[in-house]
Amino acid sequence: MTCFDPDAPTGSGFWHWVLFDLPVSVTELPAGAGSGKFEGLPAEAVHARNDYGTRDFGGAAPPAGERHRYVFTVYAVDQETLGPGAEASAAVVGFNLRFHTLGRAQLIGEYEAPAG
Repeated sequence: MTCFDPDAPTGSGFWHWVLFDLPVSVTELPAGAGSGKFEGLPAEAVHARNDYGTRDFGGAAPPAGERHRYVFTVYAVDQETLGPGAEASAAVVGFNLRFHTLGRAQLIGEYEAPAG
């Protein structure tokens, strides 16, 4: 499960959430799954660091007056564990996902920060 902002003014987007190694039996996430506390998540689940440098869901925070897209993606992969650990960057997790994804589903939300 990832959340990526392709509109962030970084030249490479911004990773807000990277959660992986969820068992195939998981069909929903509990409220607060992105809190970083791991409450209600399977023991196998791994939160990698997002671009805020934390292991949780870092919420939407576009610059004042800008509208950004937030791409939430759920992946089906071809192995039980993806490989990288919690210290991996989002880019490394994405690299592994690229070569092990069987299918994916995306939901794209938009948020516009109020003008300053």
